[in-house]
Amino acid sequence: MKTNVTLFDIAEALGISTGTVHRALHNHPGVNATTKARVLQMAKTLGYRPNLAARFLSSKRGLKISVNTLEGTTSFWDEVRAGISEEAKSVLMENVDLEFRTYPRLGEGEEDAFEAALEAKVDGIIIFSSQPEKLRSRIRRASRGRIPVMCVTTDAPNTGRLAVVSIDTFASGALAADLMGRFLQRKGRLAVTLSDLRITEHAEKFSGFEKTLQSFYPDLCVLPPLEDHDIEPEAYEKSRELLEVYPDLAGIYITTEASIPVINAARDAGLLNQLTIITTDLFPALVPQIRSGAVSATIYQRPRTQGRMAFRVLHEFLAEGECPSYQVSLAPHLVMRGNLDFFLERQSGETTGTRRRNGTREPSANVPAEDVILSRG
Repeated sequence: MKTNVTLFDIAEALGISTGTVHRALHNHPGVNATTKARVLQMAKTLGYRPNLAARFLSSKRGLKISVNTLEGTTSFWDEVRAGISEEAKSVLMENVDLEFRTYPRLGEGEEDAFEAALEAKVDGIIIFSSQPEKLRSRIRRASRGRIPVMCVTTDAPNTGRLAVVSIDTFASGALAADLMGRFLQRKGRLAVTLSDLRITEHAEKFSGFEKTLQSFYPDLCVLPPLEDHDIEPEAYEKSRELLEVYPDLAGIYITTEASIPVINAARDAGLLNQLTIITTDLFPALVPQIRSGAVSATIYQRPRTQGRMAFRVLHEFLAEGECPSYQVSLAPHLVMRGNLDFFLERQSGETTGTRRRNGTREPSANVPAEDVILSRG
């Protein structure tokens, strides 16, 4: 008989996810009676016993998590925070207290928010780190103090963070490049807007975009990326300057949520109709741009799912003492005019905790296994 049986042993024996095993053992909703019975029986057969971390979380003190994220200019970060809140509410065995700390701009307030979390003696921290080198010493200090740090949306490599949940950023950039090439089918210059190349997420999107174009569409030339630091006036002004220098620009790939200023700059320059524009994410102000054809497609980063998964991985580590993966990459979703209404309905269903299938409403399902890439990288 194996000693120190974990959730992963039970999941492997039954051929199901560790998340399902965790919910079954902790009597969470969303697990049918048959699956729950199988999990409990297998746990008994293998000799599973909750470890010290799980018993700690079942104490009266409860669990305190700090969520340190960008305030944001669209609904993206609201969706990430909503996903974290929803997943926290699904934990019935512990009293989970979320402390939200937001900062207005990239690189402004991140360090203060992290210090405030440490001073509050939280049990774990979920962060969006735009400048990980500035947080490295603090993250390592938290790790030494047994406070796990979970990254969401972008990574903070070589800092001692527990894990990261993000979209597959390289795949996002590659998908945008392939679409751009198929839409244009000609020579031309392309622009890419991003917040800051020092941010892992944005650098990988640009790399995926550039390498895919070089491989399959060598007639399309990518200009040096335009960094707008997620500041809307800066995004507008730099886009206007770009279009003045390159009035024959063929397309723009916008990797951040600051897409509306870029679109407005193209419209004001009288060049919107000649441009193929691919954006990122889906929020109310972008919907009419997709419907009108001003935006050809958008790469949806599934912010609510990122939030849910970030909390789930952190909680499983605190509850079971093990991390299911150092990296959770979600497959990006492509939204165009043809499937726009489906995604809007899906977003509405996520907000109410339900979704539609074959005309009926049902509880939101877990993230499909084929939609998640787990790695120890």
